[in-house]
Amino acid sequence: MKLSIVVLCWNDRTVIADCLQSIYENTHATDFEVIVSDNGSTDESVDFVRQNYPQVQVIENGRNLRFAKGNNVAISASNGEYVLILNPDTIIHDGALDKMVRFADKHPEAGAVGCRVLNSDGSYQTSARPFASLRSEWIVALHLRSLGRICGLGQADGYQGWNGDTERRVDWITGCFMLVRGNVLRHLGGFDEQFFYYYEDMDLCRRIWAAGYSVIFTPEASITHLKGQSTNQRLPPIAFALDSQTTRYLYYYKYYGKRGLLHARRVALVALFLRRLGYGLAQLVKPTEPRKRRLEQFRVLLQWNYQVDPVRLIHYNEEPKLRIDVPSRVLER
Repeated sequence: MKLSIVVLCWNDRTVIADCLQSIYENTHATDFEVIVSDNGSTDESVDFVRQNYPQVQVIENGRNLRFAKGNNVAISASNGEYVLILNPDTIIHDGALDKMVRFADKHPEAGAVGCRVLNSDGSYQTSARPFASLRSEWIVALHLRSLGRICGLGQADGYQGWNGDTERRVDWITGCFMLVRGNVLRHLGGFDEQFFYYYEDMDLCRRIWAAGYSVIFTPEASITHLKGQSTNQRLPPIAFALDSQTTRYLYYYKYYGKRGLLHARRVALVALFLRRLGYGLAQLVKPTEPRKRRLEQFRVLLQWNYQVDPVRLIHYNEEPKLRIDVPSRVLER
């Protein structure tokens, strides 16, 4: 088997149909299998896949294992020389998978390969970035991206002047489309399951680099990513924002230790305070409903980071008790 395509599903009936159709209609020269790992869907996603795509292997996890663990279940069942981690809210363009496999064959030094990702309107969607670091976060928090580039402080959260139109080595690629060499992925044990949402793709790419392989982006192939339509319809944005805060601390603890945790909290407080201040001033000048919602989100995140003890969060899973209703966050990590 040349390619195993892993699709994680959680109540994704509205998008997975187009995703699977695009895979089968637009892949012509590659021997592939599709494995759908279902995290306890209740919207008839599983029935739809089985009835319309009987060739797809469906694994029913029975509950929401979250992103990393749910994908790992399917990775363990895969047989491909390459494994493609693919979001259900993506559309594969004609010949894209054939091109990506050929590209990977020509680059044995690459442990993972990413392609050009487009928004639904055809505009470029950033899918390759430098690794997150405390230094880069300070640059972003203080709005010093341009000054950082001029003064040689290095890249912040993106590659300045690059819009995914040329081939290059990158630190990491997003998990909406990540083609990974099968033996490398299995050797590394798949995703680190402590990163239940967010940072799991960055962490995997970091481990790929540490294993002696590179991560390469190529614009030869492209896909469309509807960006969040597989999840935003079901969970409030604040739930995802709080998840990202938790996994952010997990990431910095893994690579920077306890000292990194404390620095990560400082930069988060400064960044959130400044963003809330800026949005607040803009709201005073020209009030809008979206800006009002963003202000509320910043308020909650600032309160959460102010109250959190990062060490106890990491070791005992202790989070601040906030007066907001985000029941989705009680899902298993």
